[in-house]
This record gives sequence, structure tokens and C-alpha cells, in this order.
Amino acid sequence: MNRERAPAALPDNGRVIDTRRLRTLRAVADHRTVTAAAAALHLTPSAVSQQLVALEHEVGHRLLDRDGRGVRLTAVGRILLGHANEVLAQLERAGADIAAYTAGTAGEVKVASFATAIGLVVAPAMGRLREKEPGIQVRVLDAEGDQSLTMVLDGEVDLAVAVEYRGAPAEDDRRLSRIPLYAEPFDVVLPRGHRLAEDAPWAGAGTVRAGKAAGTAQNGQDTADAKGREDALIARDQGDARPVPDPADASFSAGSITVADLAGEVWIGPYPGNPCHDVIALACEHAGFTPDFAHSSDDFSAVVALAAAGAGVAMVPRLALRGADLSGVVIRPAPGPQRRVFAAVRRGAERHPLLVPLLDALHHTAATLRRTPPA
Repeated sequence: MNRERAPAALPDNGRVIDTRRLRTLRAVADHRTVTAAAAALHLTPSAVSQQLVALEHEVGHRLLDRDGRGVRLTAVGRILLGHANEVLAQLERAGADIAAYTAGTAGEVKVASFATAIGLVVAPAMGRLREKEPGIQVRVLDAEGDQSLTMVLDGEVDLAVAVEYRGAPAEDDRRLSRIPLYAEPFDVVLPRGHRLAEDAPWAGAGTVRAGKAAGTAQNGQDTADAKGREDALIARDQGDARPVPDPADASFSAGSITVADLAGEVWIGPYPGNPCHDVIALACEHAGFTPDFAHSSDDFSAVVALAAAGAGVAMVPRLALRGADLSGVVIRPAPGPQRRVFAAVRRGAERHPLLVPLLDALHHTAATLRRTPPA
């Protein structure tokens, strides 16, 4: 492909690029419209446009082209964006190092996380942090994974606990630093009497709650190795807790079904855009079909209730079944799909003295969750 090239020129060493305008360029690249970028930056669209014009003047090249109702970066814009990501990450590191030098171990950290992770890792990590660093205050916002990462990049929060999903920033994205926390499988939730529930090794008879460690028998004797197992599922019968087979037990695993077994079923699941919806849809695509989502809810307790009412089938992350009423459903494992959870901060900020203790607490809590299910 032939194209005209501007004559090469030596750089103007007196030229200065305003880093605030680099942040504006990145916001426009992320949000694809000036209006959306302006909202994220808490600026007016006119102010964003003025900053972009000034940035183009600073670099001496056009950086954006119109693309339908939005904009897209030119070739020079993409080059500058790559350098902008490095410059902004280095500024984050500089701020972190300066804060560390001044012993900044007191202040507020804003965290965005989806609800299940708030209960599993964020809240326990806050308790641990309060004991070790009482000067650090954590403010938590409930946000799904697709929202929380954008909130980090836009500077609305300092840290996100998010889930892998289609369209998520890649692991090597230069804007973010990611810390893996835990992964959990999805289980199939079936109405009692469903054709796939007939030969299930066990059926729910109450509420999933934290009980004995996974593998604990009714007489209180532990199995040889409970390491790495999920929570035991405890059934309530007139107020008495009766243990049901552990998902790690052979009998439970033997009752597993494949995602392909669910082709042609009516589905209940999260709304499109929810990372779990993406995981489920992708698993079904790999199995050769598109799921028919007739009912939608981002509340997994509601999803289980709809399944119990015979409205359809569902796939739910195993740890999200905690607290759900399983009296009207059968749970069966479906090997394959997983919800992978990680923490993310702006690249360079992982060294900030307010974030280091919180990241350590999150990692410790998640490691405990991976090793031994909560008792």
C-alpha cells in the first residue's frame, strides 16, 4: 500500500507535551467519543476538544479522525498513545515513590468490586488491613468487572477487583497492573424434576452457607486432604444442618454434565455486559450453541429462585451459591468454564504505600480462600 509520507524532521527539543492532554487522549481512545471521555474526566466536551487541538499543535500532527458518531486515532495518534501509557505509568511510579519517601501510610483508598468478591476477599482484607495499617481507610463501591476497570483507568477509584471477560484489557495491557486472586468453577443449577437432575448424586435441600471445611463428614472426622476444596454444601432440615456431598468428592464429580447437555434449554442468567454472562455465552458457543436467555438478573440468588420455579436452567459461579436457597434445585458441576478474579491498579501505582498493604491483604485473603474453604 502506497501512501504519502511527510519529510522527516529533527525533533524540536523546546517542545513540551502537557501530560494532562495525554490523559485526555487516552480517555478519548478508551471511550471512543469526546462526550464520553469528557464525562469520565469530569470536563465539558468543549474543554476536551480544546485540549486535543492543543495536543495536536504540540506534536505537529493530526491525532484523531471522525469515525461515524465517534472518533478513532490516526497512526500518529496510536504511536503517541503508546508513549502516553508509558509516561503516565512512570508518573504513577513517581507519585508512589514520593509518597513512600514521605511515609504516606495514612489516607483513603477507593475500591470498586463486584458483590461476591466484596464478601469473599475485599471485606476480609479490610479487616486484616485495619489491624496492620489503621491509618488507611478503604471506601468500597459495588461495580461489575466491566465497570470497575474503566473506573480505575478514569481515576474514579484506585483499585478494582474484577473478572476476566471478553473485551477486558489484556493481561499485558500497559495501562494496568494485575494481580491474580482466585478462580472458581461454574455449577449448573437445574429445577427439581429436570431430565438432567434425575441421576444427580445429590440435590439441594436448604441454604448454602459456610459450614465445616470441605470434606468434613457428619461424624466430624476430616477427610485426608481438604486442601483446595470448595465449601461443603450444608443442607438445613428443620433447623438441623445435614452435610451433603462436597463438590470435590468423587460422587459429586461423577455427576457432572457438559455444557453441550444444556443445548436447547431455556436459560436464566446475568444481563449482557456482566462478565459472567460473557463466560457463560462463550462456554455455550464452544459447545456449539447459543443460549436462549429468557430471564435476566445479576443477582444469583434471584437466578436460583427462578430455576427453582422451573423457569429454566442456569450456570452460577460456585462461591456465588453461598446464601442461596437451594431447596428447589439440583446442583451439578460442569467442567470447563471458570470465573477468574483479579485485582487491578493503574500501572505504576502498585508501589504506592496506600495500595501495597491493601494488595497484600487481598492476596493473603485470596490465598486462604484457594487453600482451604472458609469454615
